[in-house]
Amino acid sequence: MALRAALRIKSALPGLLSQLSSSSSHGRVCASSVFVSQQRKNSTTPKIAVDFDQSTGVAVMRMKSPPVNSLSLDFLTEFCISVEKLEMDKSCRGLIITSSLPNVFSAGLDIMEMYGKSPEHCGEFWKAVQEMWLKLYNSNMVTIAAINGSSPAGGCLMSITCDYRIMVDNPRYRIGLNETQLGIVAPFWFKDTMSNTVGHRTTEMALALGLLYNPAEALKVGLVDQIVPEDKLMTTAEQTMAKWLAIPDHARQITKSMMRKPTLDKLVSKREADIQNFVGFITKDSIQKYLRGYLEMLKKRKA
Repeated sequence: MALRAALRIKSALPGLLSQLSSSSSHGRVCASSVFVSQQRKNSTTPKIAVDFDQSTGVAVMRMKSPPVNSLSLDFLTEFCISVEKLEMDKSCRGLIITSSLPNVFSAGLDIMEMYGKSPEHCGEFWKAVQEMWLKLYNSNMVTIAAINGSSPAGGCLMSITCDYRIMVDNPRYRIGLNETQLGIVAPFWFKDTMSNTVGHRTTEMALALGLLYNPAEALKVGLVDQIVPEDKLMTTAEQTMAKWLAIPDHARQITKSMMRKPTLDKLVSKREADIQNFVGFITKDSIQKYLRGYLEMLKKRKA
């Protein structure tokens, strides 16, 4: 990634820490493009729950990795395996992705996967982020994001990778690719996915300013397709899924492939270079020093 502005991250810390404090008192998620897990779960603890109804051909995947469904390597690995299993089951035609945690869909990448880790680990982590996107964006299943909380950065990426997005109409919730708020540039495939969703100009503004949208704003720009009261979220997702599944699978799948293939091919052809760019950035001494200071500030704030 072209991350020349990375050293300006430090200037964002006071506001970010203030948002962290606000989120704990008001049930909101901070506007960070990466989120520190407040408790590290053992890798054997399930982070994904999948319920598959064979009578409808629809699976519901609930993310359950407290406190904020941060995208750790363990989480991403379990997520990808779960999607692959469903994909291999030809009786599964649709997938609804939601969160079992209150107020948050997913708060994005786990900073602990990027701090103090070897280049090999960082590369493995970034490859897992890529894999999550590839499996969802290229899925033969109908995929619907039932967004029941805030979804910044990597959580937003997961949402816009799905075919359809329904968000709970709560003005405290936020969604968007807000990497530039911390001096980070979203990778080209984040950008391409958002541009395919909301158009070039809206994407340019959103990425340049690191915008986070409330549900009404997200609906207006097309980042989500529908907003509903929280108690209507899953019912609406199921009703929407039925409409999509009424289309013959082969026609829907070929159309999806036709629309998404250029974007998919672009990452596949540049996958190794993208990993190397990420590793080269995140392992820089200056960035690791910042991450260390950032974690220390969070620790003091918590104390």
